[in-house]
Amino acid sequence: MTKQTNVAVLGGGTGGYIAAIAAAQAGLEVVVIEREQLGGTCLHRGCIPTKALLRSAEAYVQAQDSSRFGVVIEGVSLNFERVQQRKQEVVEQLHRGIQFLMKKYNIEVIYGNGRVMGPSIFSPQSGSVAVELPDEESLTIVPQHLIIATGSRPRQLQGLAADGQRIVTSDEALQWTELPCSVIIVGGGVIGVEWASMLADFGTEVIIVEAGARLVPTEDEDVAKELARQLKKRGVRIHTNTKLQVESVHTDDDAIHISAEVAEGKELLHLSAEKLLVSVGRQANVDGIGLENTGVQLENGFIRVNESMQTSEPHIYAIGDVIGGLQLAHAASAEGRVAVEHLTGGKPEALDKHRIPRCIYSRPEAAAVGMTEHEARQAGIDVRIGKVSFKAIGKAVVQGETDGFVKVVMDAATNDLLGVHIVGPHATELIGEAALAKLLDATPWEVGHVIHPHPSLSEIMSEAMWAAEGRAYHG
Repeated sequence: MTKQTNVAVLGGGTGGYIAAIAAAQAGLEVVVIEREQLGGTCLHRGCIPTKALLRSAEAYVQAQDSSRFGVVIEGVSLNFERVQQRKQEVVEQLHRGIQFLMKKYNIEVIYGNGRVMGPSIFSPQSGSVAVELPDEESLTIVPQHLIIATGSRPRQLQGLAADGQRIVTSDEALQWTELPCSVIIVGGGVIGVEWASMLADFGTEVIIVEAGARLVPTEDEDVAKELARQLKKRGVRIHTNTKLQVESVHTDDDAIHISAEVAEGKELLHLSAEKLLVSVGRQANVDGIGLENTGVQLENGFIRVNESMQTSEPHIYAIGDVIGGLQLAHAASAEGRVAVEHLTGGKPEALDKHRIPRCIYSRPEAAAVGMTEHEARQAGIDVRIGKVSFKAIGKAVVQGETDGFVKVVMDAATNDLLGVHIVGPHATELIGEAALAKLLDATPWEVGHVIHPHPSLSEIMSEAMWAAEGRAYHG
């Protein structure tokens, strides 16, 4: 059976379904091919379920700490079964929302394994998709344009495959029915830090083993230092410049045991825990989708695209984690909109990675947009720094959350806003203002003149901007 359409989207994750909606809004006939569930990794194994768990961890800590606000709660306990149940309820509610959107925009969703085909009797160009349906029938989708949005999966260390028991990735950890007493997390990036924060708040003993010199190495150094300080304060043991010796890993009935080399062999650590969580990044889902039948090119394991999200075959686009880059759900959505604008004849503005916010949903939260101080200095820019602590902000004191800061990186010669970095309460919400400032090319002086309500956490944005101008009022 063959079906022709204007646009086919291979993958119904965040980037894929947003691209599909954008194409439908442009009046095109759209088919989404999804092998599992709409929403993809973000909804079912990533952003949403982990944040639901983090919210439960936060509520648990707040209940334990409530007496300092004059609210005495006797016998606070954690019901992890209910925590997992609520997580699934959140996921299912949002999943229903996406299904509704597909119907609203008359987007056909076909569930099955899709594989891109080369030129055939159906089409003189590659880009048709053969779909293996669950009932063992097959269907060929022949689109004028194809958008590949197949996402990514957790990267595994060679020789240390996840077994779902002692050794897990975040995918398996999300399905735990009981909290482990202790966990070694290999990898101190964003995912590793979020899991460390969550598990520590749930009462699990946590050890982080990071090969690099610090946690979250792509973020500003001051942010990394503050996150490490806060995690250590809560009992998390952090070993940086430490490389896991994969061949040393062994398990017994009670634990997993590892050896790790510190500072290029100067010391050897021996660590044990109930579980080992591998968190060393994500790899693109490019295997088994038929790319070898096309002229689509890969680079370092990711699909190579131009600024309009076109692959080396102009009618085939790719977006989201499968093309690498920041590998963020909101980046994938933006890339989907760019791809659709281009395939409908528009001239979309190229995405600037320095305008895309980056968030860490730990406790405290961290968020950033733009260049780090180190990146700016490496680029030869003479920078001015503004930095204000949440201790100077009345609303933060009222809430009892004064750890952290906002740091502004500014070009001293042009007064351009280069970057904003936040650690502290609601950082992932506050960063939106900085992202808007970057989009509008606002200077710190202009953002400083925005009148923020008092008392509010948002006041710290103007304070940090004034600090970069050398005029902080409370910093």
